[in-house]
Amino acid sequence: MDELRRRVADLMPVVKDELTELVALRSVADARQYPAEECERAAQWVLEKFADLGFADARLEETADGSMAVVGSRPCGRAGAPTVLLYAHYDVQPPLDDQAWRTPPFELTEVGGRWYGRGTADCKGNIVMHLAALRALGDRIGVDLKLVVEGSEEQGTGGLEAFVPENADLLRADAILVCDTGNAAVGHPAATVSLRGMVNVVVTVASSATEVHSGMFGGAAPDALAALVAMLASLRDAAGNTTITGLDNTAEWSGAPYPPEQFAQDAGVLDGVSLLGDGSVSDMLWARPALTILGIDCPPVVGSAAAIVPKAAARLNLRIPPGLSPQDAEAALVAHLRAAAPWGVHVDIEIEATGSPFEASTDGPAYQAMAAAMEESYGRPMASLGQGGSIPLCNVFEETYPGAEIILMGVEEPQALIHAPNESVDPGEIEAMALTEALFLERYADLRG
Repeated sequence: MDELRRRVADLMPVVKDELTELVALRSVADARQYPAEECERAAQWVLEKFADLGFADARLEETADGSMAVVGSRPCGRAGAPTVLLYAHYDVQPPLDDQAWRTPPFELTEVGGRWYGRGTADCKGNIVMHLAALRALGDRIGVDLKLVVEGSEEQGTGGLEAFVPENADLLRADAILVCDTGNAAVGHPAATVSLRGMVNVVVTVASSATEVHSGMFGGAAPDALAALVAMLASLRDAAGNTTITGLDNTAEWSGAPYPPEQFAQDAGVLDGVSLLGDGSVSDMLWARPALTILGIDCPPVVGSAAAIVPKAAARLNLRIPPGLSPQDAEAALVAHLRAAAPWGVHVDIEIEATGSPFEASTDGPAYQAMAAAMEESYGRPMASLGQGGSIPLCNVFEETYPGAEIILMGVEEPQALIHAPNESVDPGEIEAMALTEALFLERYADLRG
């Protein structure tokens, strides 16, 4: 243990150099904004690094959306050894507002002990974490390894989701480490065991054929915007609970708590503004449905006229916890909106997208080994977290490999500000998670030996 910890610590200068190289590659998987060559260079960089670590068959595989996934394998040569699949992605979110960054977004910069730059945490930090863990172990790996590092996760275009079932044997494993999440806080290890699904809809309300003067007709003529506001208001109660008819808003989270003071700070909630709901923060985030109004189409304040609005629309995002199917959630949301529409206004509801929630199994040998590894690395027990976002690939893995244990983990934590300007990673998290992964691979080989 001490020797392995020392090896990982000694590798940190290499980790920083490699992450600096990776962050400098503007691998945003959107050719409209960034050259496709940057993703190609990032894929080749990943391929070469893992090929140097024994993944002799490492290669690029094109997926359905045109992105390239790095795949490879490294057998240990031990009969009956379990197989572990290592996952990460090399594509990153665009930097958004360059002016909001305090450091250059594609240049790793150390500030206050953290490493800043797009992708330092999500998810290039996890790629170098894998590399450090494998280097620390050297030839002492008693499991067969497989690798997939995709190039379009942030775009949500489903390239790898289509590739997996079509190439099931290529990535088949007993344990799958989805390294694209992270810990409860710096120094507080966690596995993500729950992902919310979602239903996105656009609801359009029409009340009249044309705009009419509010002075001449206001008071009797139906107002589409007022009708839409009434419908949207019915989706939450005074405490902020989501109140869609037919959906349970009383479930409780059984895993680690999320302290409200910490959440308010992480979410940037203004002083004096209350958090929503009558449950705990964890209940509201990970155990109950949550409705968010993403946008409204209506006349803007500047340029608006004294007229009754004949048509208005809103885009809604409903996040759903495990145990609730997107089909049932969609039906409940649509029925609720139609029932809440006042005055007989015409309502059209377009379903934009749906996604299933995910709940990991936590009673197998891989979770046992990971919990032991995290506690040994961090000196404190592993917590179980939920995550509000969706990772459709986890559902694909679960359907394609029903016997595999899927563990979501990684170097991210709330201060990382993934997807936002000023993304960063705590290098101590990369070091501790690399040690965790190395210990896991040793422990899992023993448990399954």
